[in-house]
Amino acid sequence: MALKGENGHHDLMSQMQGMEGNNSREDDFLAGVDAVAAGQEAPADPAIPVGRRIRQFREAKGLSLEDLAQRTGLPVEMLSEVENETASPPLGVLVKLGKALDMRWGALISGGGDRSYTVVRTKDRQKMSRQASQKGTTYGYTYETLAPHKTNRSMEPFIVTLQPTGGEAAPSAHDGQEFIYVLDGVMEALVDDAVEILSPGDSIYYDSTVPHLLRPHGNQPVQILAVIYSPDK
Repeated sequence: MALKGENGHHDLMSQMQGMEGNNSREDDFLAGVDAVAAGQEAPADPAIPVGRRIRQFREAKGLSLEDLAQRTGLPVEMLSEVENETASPPLGVLVKLGKALDMRWGALISGGGDRSYTVVRTKDRQKMSRQASQKGTTYGYTYETLAPHKTNRSMEPFIVTLQPTGGEAAPSAHDGQEFIYVLDGVMEALVDDAVEILSPGDSIYYDSTVPHLLRPHGNQPVQILAVIYSPDK
C-alpha cells in the first residue's frame, strides 16, 4: 500500500524503534521462531521490533542477507538497514519479505497472534511512525494496527494518519488487495491511470497489483481506515 504525503509518503510500514524488549519477551519470541520456520504462527509480542523479527525469521530459515536479497530483489544494504532498525520497510517490502520467508507478512508487524478474536481498545492502540533510513528522513504519517493478536488473520487493518510532506515518490505495486475508508480530511488516490478525490465517508477498493499511491489532497492531514489483504505466503 503506497501511502504518500502531498508530494510523497512512502508505503505503510511498521516502525517499532525505541521499544526495549525484556529478557522474558525475547526468550518467548526466540522460542517461537522455529515454529514460524515450520509454518506455524509467530508469537504476538508487539515489543519485538520489526527488524529483529525479520533477522530471526531469516536466520531460522538458514538464509543469509544475500539469499534474502536474491529472493526479494531488494538491495543487501537496504535489508541490513531494516534488520538493524535504521530503516523502516514500506508495506510492499514487507509483503515481499513475507513471501521470501514463507510466512504471513503481518507476522513481521505484530506477530502471528494466538487468539480466535481480538479487541483493541482506543486507549491501548500504539501509534507508530516511520523513517526511511539512518539519516532520519521522515515520511509524515503514523499508523495504528487494529488486530495484532488475531490468529490466522487474512487481513491487516490499520488507522493511518497522512501528513502533507515534501518529496516525490512513484506509485508502488504488490500482491493483494486494499480497502480504504476516509475518516477525516480529503485524500487523493492514484490507481493505475485514474485519480480519485475522496472525502470523509468515501471509500475505495483496488487490487494492489495495480500501481497505486495515496496522499493528502491539499495541505491538511488525512485519517483513513486501511484494510490490507495479501495472499498467504
